Amino acid sequence: MAKLMEHVRLPLLPRDYLVQTVEEEALIKNNNTCKDFLIEAMKYHLLPLDQRLLIKNPRTKPRTPVSLPKVMIVVGGQAPKAIRSVECYDFEEDRWDQIAELPSRRCRAGVVFMAGHVYTVGGFNGSLRVRTVDVYDGVKDQWTSIASMQERRSTLGAAVLNDLLYAVGGFDGSTGKLYAVGGYDGASRQCLSTVEQYNPATNEWIYVADMSTRRSGAGVGVLSGQLYATGGHDGPLVRKSVEVYDPGTNTWKQVADMNMCRRNAGVCAVNGLLYVVGGDDGSCNLASVEYYNPVTDKWTLLPTNMSTGRSYAGVAVIHKSL
Repeated sequence: MAKLMEHVRLPLLPRDYLVQTVEEEALIKNNNTCKDFLIEAMKYHLLPLDQRLLIKNPRTKPRTPVSLPKVMIVVGGQAPKAIRSVECYDFEEDRWDQIAELPSRRCRAGVVFMAGHVYTVGGFNGSLRVRTVDVYDGVKDQWTSIASMQERRSTLGAAVLNDLLYAVGGFDGSTGKLYAVGGYDGASRQCLSTVEQYNPATNEWIYVADMSTRRSGAGVGVLSGQLYATGGHDGPLVRKSVEVYDPGTNTWKQVADMNMCRRNAGVCAVNGLLYVVGGDDGSCNLASVEYYNPVTDKWTLLPTNMSTGRSYAGVAVIHKSL
């Protein structure tokens, strides 16, 4: 018992629990070493904070990391043609690093984080829409090819639902399909404001409330259970407006505009903020990144740009390899 209790962080338990539960436990009462650990815990609570810091051992050290630091992975993209380059942004150090390149050039791919790895699905290699899928291992800094999809898809939506990876819609080079949020209807040649919702229980798509504006190439991300549609375009007009969908009320509302007009940008949510990465403004690919704070309803540009201006890049957030 003493060998076990040596590794239990009794000092970090609430004082009431120590007195009412731990002290009354017979296995603790009947072992002098265990009682010493309990006394250590009581002393920890009684001492002022500055003295408490002098007690340094495995039992007083908070579990670390409470949450592993995160980094943002930006995969491929157009610059101006499809590229293999992959960059990694360290939020703590405000630094971009080049990491292992993709096995082949890829833009307009779907990118998700699932089971500790980054999956890059489909896309366009500069001449063909592809159905290949590559997986990134951050610990090994290595990409591996896995089973391909059944269909070629670029400009697709990719998402994880119930531990399954879904590839939604896209373009195979000849057939136009609808996006889940806005997009472009190849048949009518119209940018769309319509939005569809998929229910895996019924395997059905249903229409939900339309956005206030038509958006093709919008950057779409989820933050605090709400769906954000950022930028995009309607014909030649590239937008910097942003709207957010509340599934509880089935309504869209406008929030603050981005600093820059962007379409075909990557989007991800980190630590309560929504990041919009790159894209193009209608004339050039952007290397800048900005983030939205829903508490202040403000967009802020990251102080450091990517090394490459890129649109149609995939974005995922992974735990930093320590």
